[in-house]
Amino acid sequence: MGHLEWGGNFSGPKGPGYVDILNCMHCGLCLPHCPTYALFGLEKSSPRGRIALLRAVAEGELTLTDGLAEEMYLCLGCRACETACPAGVKYGELLEAARVQVERNQYGSRLWRLVKRRALDLFLSPRKMRRVGKLLRLYQRGGLQWLVRKTGLLRLLNADLAALEKLLPPLPPRFSSETIPEVTPPQGEKRARVGMLTGCVADLFMAPENEATVRVLAINGCEVVTPPAQRCCGALHAHLGEMEAARELARHNIAVFEEANVDAVVLNSAGCGAAMKEYHRWLGQDPEWAERAQRFGAKVKDLSEFLLALGLNRRDLHPLECRATYDDACHLAHGQGITEEPRRLLQAIPGLELIELPEASWCCGSAGIYNLIHFREARQLLERKMKHVQSTGAELLLTGNPGCLFQLRYGVQEWGLNVRVEHTVTVLDWAYHPHRRPEEFSRPSPDSE
Repeated sequence: MGHLEWGGNFSGPKGPGYVDILNCMHCGLCLPHCPTYALFGLEKSSPRGRIALLRAVAEGELTLTDGLAEEMYLCLGCRACETACPAGVKYGELLEAARVQVERNQYGSRLWRLVKRRALDLFLSPRKMRRVGKLLRLYQRGGLQWLVRKTGLLRLLNADLAALEKLLPPLPPRFSSETIPEVTPPQGEKRARVGMLTGCVADLFMAPENEATVRVLAINGCEVVTPPAQRCCGALHAHLGEMEAARELARHNIAVFEEANVDAVVLNSAGCGAAMKEYHRWLGQDPEWAERAQRFGAKVKDLSEFLLALGLNRRDLHPLECRATYDDACHLAHGQGITEEPRRLLQAIPGLELIELPEASWCCGSAGIYNLIHFREARQLLERKMKHVQSTGAELLLTGNPGCLFQLRYGVQEWGLNVRVEHTVTVLDWAYHPHRRPEEFSRPSPDSE
C-alpha cells in the first residue's frame, strides 16, 4: 500500500500518494537541511510544510492554487530532506506527483507554460538540441556575446536577463556525439563492456568531460559503447511535471541500451543517474516495461561507484600535487546515496590533498533549471557555497554533475575566487594522462616518471 492514491482536490488518478503523505511524522528533523527553509524561515517553504499542504489538498481542505503551485516550484528538489528523514518519506516522489498536478491544471503564467513547453520539446530531439547548440556556439565564438556584454545591451533591456546570460557556459568546438566513437576498445585486458550516456545538455557543453570519462573507463579495461540513438534521460521532464514525456524517453533508452548488450550503464551526471535508476518507478504500472525497467535500473551506475566496484586501476595513476575540495551533487548524495565513492577515487590519486568542504552536501542552487527560474534565490545559495569554498584554500573545486559544474564555475568567477572548477573525472583523467593537465597543475614531482 506504499503508494495508495487519494482523490480529494487532486485531479485524475495520479495524485501524490496519500499513504506516503501520512508517513511524515512532522518531527522537523528535515528543517535544518532544507535550503529554502534556511532562506525564508517559513514553514510552508520546508519539506514538512509542503507535505502538510499536499495533505490538505488530498483531504479536500485546500484547493490547488497558483500560490500552492508556486511553492511546489520554489522547492529545489535537492532531496536533502530524504537523507535526514528518519521515517524514510519519499519526498522526491511526492514533489514530482505534485508538479504533475500543477501542470495538469495549468497553474502559473501562460508565458511560463509556453517557455517550459518549448524548452522541454527540445530535449525530446537530439537533432534540435544540437542545432540550438550550434547557434549558441556561433553567438559565443562569432563575437556577438562579446558585443552584448561589452555594450551592456541586455542590462539596458532587463537586468535579470543580463544576469541569466552570464550563466551560459562556453561551448566546446565540437560536441561529444561528434568526437566519441560508438565503440571504444579497452586498454589492455577487457574487464567489462559498458554503455555510456553522453547526455543532452552534457553532449553540447561537456564534451571534454565525456571524452575524459571514456578515456578513464578504457584505461580501467572497459570497452565503452555510446549508442548514437540514445536520448535525454528524462530527468527534467519528470522534475517539471511532464511524466508522460519522461516515460517515453525512459522506454527509448532502455531499448537502446538493451540492444547494446552491456554489463553496466555508466554515467558522469548525478541527475541523469538518479533519474535512470528510477525508471522502474516511472514505468512500474506498465506491464510491458516494468520488469525491463527494473533490470535496466540495476545496471545503472555512477562512474565513481562503478570504478570502485570494478577495482580501480591504481598502477597507471601519476602524482598530481594540488589541494582540492569536493562538493556533493544533490542527486548523487541524496538521490543515490553516493558520497564516499568520489572521495575515495580522489584520495587514490598520489599527491592530491583532499580538504573537506563545509556543508558539502548543501545545494549550490543549480538544481536542474532552478537557477534560471529562481535566479535570486539560487544566487543566495551560491554565495553561501562560495564562502565555504574560499575557507578551504583549495586550488581545485570538484563535483559530479553538469548543472553543479556550470553553477560553481559561475560562482568562482562572480566572487573572484582563484579556484579552478572541474568534474571529478577530469582530475582522474589528468592523473592517468599527465600531458592533458593545464599548465598550473603540471608541476614536476619526483614520482612523476
